[in-house]
Amino acid sequence: MSAAAALTLALGSGGCSLSGQLDSYFGSDKDQTGSITPPPGAKAEVALPPEGDLAYARAAASELLRRGQKDASLDWENPNSGARGTVTPIAAAYTSEGQTCRNFLASYVSGSAQSWLQGEACKQQKGVWEVRALKPWKSS
Repeated sequence: MSAAAALTLALGSGGCSLSGQLDSYFGSDKDQTGSITPPPGAKAEVALPPEGDLAYARAAASELLRRGQKDASLDWENPNSGARGTVTPIAAAYTSEGQTCRNFLASYVSGSAQSWLQGEACKQQKGVWEVRALKPWKSS
C-alpha cells in the first residue's frame, strides 16, 4: 500500500481523535474544545469539588469507618447539588500520632463530571472517625 493510500485510510477511519493528533503534529496550540493546551510537562491544577459536596463525602467516610465492616463501601449524595459518589477504605488501618487511621478513596460524580478523591481519616478518643485530609487522587 502506498503512503498516500495509508494516510487516506488513516484519516478516513481516525475521526476526531486523529485530527487532534495531527493538530499537535502540525503545531496547533489548541485542543478540540478550542482552549489552549498546557505546555509539555506542565501539571494540570485539579480543583476540589464544592465544600457542600465534600461535607457529604466526609460524613460518608466517617460513617463507613465507624461501622468497621470489612470490604465495604458506602454511597453518598448531596440532595442540594445532586452530586454523588461512593467511599471505599483502602489498605489496612495504621497508627499515626497515636491514633488508628485509614486511607480511603471517594468517587465524585456531578452532572457529566467525574473524579476521584483520596482521603485519610483517624479515630478520635470518643470513637468518631474524623477526616483529616481529602484531596484529588493522583494515580502513580
